[in-house]
Amino acid sequence: MNAVHALAALLVFPGVLYALPMGWLMMGAERKLRARFQGRIGPPLIQPFYDFVKLAAKWPVARALSDRRIMALLPLLAVGTTLGALALLPVFPNERGFSGDLILLVGLLEMPPLCMVLAGYASRSIYGEMGATREAIIDISCNVSFFAALIAMSTGAGSLHMTVIALATPWQVRLPALLAILICLPVKLRLNPFSIANAEQEVLTGPLVESEGRLLAIWELAHALEWVALIGFVVTLAIPYRSGVWWLDALLFAACSLVMVMLLTLLASAMGRLKLRQATRLIWRYSFVLATVALATAFLHRGN
Repeated sequence: MNAVHALAALLVFPGVLYALPMGWLMMGAERKLRARFQGRIGPPLIQPFYDFVKLAAKWPVARALSDRRIMALLPLLAVGTTLGALALLPVFPNERGFSGDLILLVGLLEMPPLCMVLAGYASRSIYGEMGATREAIIDISCNVSFFAALIAMSTGAGSLHMTVIALATPWQVRLPALLAILICLPVKLRLNPFSIANAEQEVLTGPLVESEGRLLAIWELAHALEWVALIGFVVTLAIPYRSGVWWLDALLFAACSLVMVMLLTLLASAMGRLKLRQATRLIWRYSFVLATVALATAFLHRGN
C-alpha cells in the first residue's frame, strides 16, 4: 500500500468520511429497529449524532490531573486504533496492505475493549471495576474462538495478507470459521445476549460509569467506529467477490454492513441478557467448536 492509498483509506473510505456517518447510522438503526421489533416508535435514526453533540458540549467533572489524563487518553486511543483498523480492510480487489497485515488489524481491533477495561479500573468506582472485570472475562472467552477461526482462514488461504484471506480461503474452511466469528460479533459489540459488561440494571453502564461529558462523547464515537470496523471486517471475510469497479464494491460493502446490523438487532431483540457463566459456556460450546472444525479442515486442506 503506497502513501496515497493509505491516506485515502484512512481519511475517505473506509476511513473517517465514511465511518463517522455510517457508525452513527448503524447505532441509530439498531436502536430504531429494536424499538420496532418491540412494538415501540423509537428515537430518530440520527439520535446517536445528537447524543454525541450534546455530550461534547458538556464540561467534564473536575478530577486529579493524573486521572484526567488517563481518562482522556484511553478513549482517544480507542478511536485512533479503530480508524487504523478500518484503513486495513480489503474492500477493493487491488493490492492493499502488506504481508502479515492480519496481525496488525486484529491487534488494532482488540485495543478498544482493552482501553475500556483499563478505563473501568481507572474510574475508582466499584461499578466500573465490576464492569471492567466482566468485559475482560467475556472478551478473553470470545477471543480464543475468534483467533482460532482467523488462524483457520489464514491457514486455508496460505497467507496472513488480508486481501488473500478474503478472496482465497476455501469455502469448507470459510463457512465454519465465519459462523464462529459471527457468534463472537455480538460479544464484541456488547449486544444481547452478551451485554454483560454494560448491564444498566446491575452495574450502571459498567466500565464507563464515571465517564461524562466530552469523555463519554469520545467513547460513544469509539463505539460507533467499532460497529463499522467489526461488521466491515466480517463482511470482507464473508464475501469473496470484488467487481473491480470501486463504487460498486463500496456500495456492496455498505449494503452488506447494514444488512448485518439488521440481523444483529433482530438477534439482540429476540434474546435477553445471559449470565456471565451462561455466556462463556455458550461461546465455548458453539463458537470454539466451530473454530476447531475450521482449523482442522484448514490443516487437512493444506496437507492435501
